[in-house]
Amino acid sequence: MEIRDSNGAELNDGDSVTLIKDLKVKGTSETIKRGTLVKNIRLNGRDGEIECNTKQVKGLVLKTKFVKKA
Repeated sequence: MEIRDSNGAELNDGDSVTLIKDLKVKGTSETIKRGTLVKNIRLNGRDGEIECNTKQVKGLVLKTKFVKKA
């Protein structure tokens, strides 16, 4: 299964991505800002989703429509 970012670029384990929109994190008061670089993503086998860690939140699941490959 190919996982693609908002621009159609293929994503792989270990890639870095940049957020294209401010995102509120469910269950916390945190907002991750547009332009935040997220390193070392993991593909979780679900279409349109990746897993990652940020400085603010560990174990985050992001929709690929909100990221672009760095």
